[in-house]
Amino acid sequence: MEHGTTRRNLLRTCLGGALAARAQAPVKSRVVIARDPLMGPRVSPDASRVLKLLDRAMQSLCGVDAPLEAWKKIVRPGEMVGLKVNCLAGRGGSTSVVLCEAICERLKQAGIQDIVIWDRSNWDLESGGFRAASRKDRVRCVGNDDTGYESDLAEYGSAGSRMSQTLTRVCDAVINVPTLKDHGIVGVTMALKNFFGAIHNPNKYHANVGDPYVADVYMLPPIRQKVRLAICDAITAQYEGGPSYMPQWTWPFNGLILSRDPVALDYTGWQIIERKRAEKGMKSLREMRREPTYIARAADPQHRLGTNDPRSIELVET
Repeated sequence: MEHGTTRRNLLRTCLGGALAARAQAPVKSRVVIARDPLMGPRVSPDASRVLKLLDRAMQSLCGVDAPLEAWKKIVRPGEMVGLKVNCLAGRGGSTSVVLCEAICERLKQAGIQDIVIWDRSNWDLESGGFRAASRKDRVRCVGNDDTGYESDLAEYGSAGSRMSQTLTRVCDAVINVPTLKDHGIVGVTMALKNFFGAIHNPNKYHANVGDPYVADVYMLPPIRQKVRLAICDAITAQYEGGPSYMPQWTWPFNGLILSRDPVALDYTGWQIIERKRAEKGMKSLREMRREPTYIARAADPQHRLGTNDPRSIELVET
């Protein structure tokens, strides 16, 4: 009897330990890479294929069977949702208008009535193919030069910046829509660095390959609190010569990269760029002295913006 009791206790202890270990196991950051080789170039991708690709990626990211189910996990009806695009490079190198139209279509079907597409200036938006104006479908395009910046500095670590009022006063939630691109100073520019377009003084933050500045800017409360998702436009990607558009160093990746973890997304995108550079016989970004160390900084204990550890990234290709 005593032996049986001991055995039962042992089994109970082992089972309890296993359940506790499972409960404490870290949740991996999911990064989805969705590709369609027939989409076409970023300036004029096939709209129906982009929408289908977006749907497939969102369902995979959120683990659901329908695109609207996925969007309802990201946004709530009644919110003002902003799409932070990247139009610095003009036509060919900017966030795809067609991709943004697909995102807006699904947002409206998910109950979002008010959407604003925004970037640092009206000129950037226009050069990227957007029209900086209010539209009848309640999707506005606006630059920070229209809405202005806050008068007070937001501060974290090395960063002290006046924030875009589109971000601070207009948006309840933000979908980050960067591009997959090399950057001649800080190595790469994707989810984390895209919010240099939300501050008045990005020119101050490129020293030391952007480290720790890119991570510190992303820690500013309006960014950290409002960004819900990153959808990286990787339809046409660039492996050298950025942030300007240099078509001789682009290639048709024909995809989207999605994650709710901006660090995991940037780490994944960085590896894609490094593989393309190696394929083309080019030096690595480390050898070029522009390894994007700010990605690791964003994952450190002081920032905790996500993970750059491939063992903690669940990479899903679809």
